[in-house]
Amino acid sequence: MGSHAAEGNNGVVPTTLEPTEVVEPDVDETSATDRPWIVLVWNDPVNLMSYVTFVFQKLFGYSLEKATELMLDVHEKGRAVVASGTREEAEMHVFRLHEHSLWATMEHPEK
Repeated sequence: MGSHAAEGNNGVVPTTLEPTEVVEPDVDETSATDRPWIVLVWNDPVNLMSYVTFVFQKLFGYSLEKATELMLDVHEKGRAVVASGTREEAEMHVFRLHEHSLWATMEHPEK
């Protein structure tokens, strides 16, 4: 069947030279890309609370008070949002948190 289909066009696939219509994204699609990604750190059974606090200070420049508050959220609630930004920024934060042995993920939250 495949070889017979091409025989009618001498083996040449017809192409069109007409311009292709470009569809502009609507407002909802645009706003979806404008929403920042969030970086989550998850509770784990390995790292000490003091170490997690230290990492938050080192990587994000948080004060001792802010880093401690986030660490307590991780410890008591199971997770905390530690940063937000573009997809590339979130990926870098997750990578750096993994380098420091913390469990981290990123999400693009719904509206």
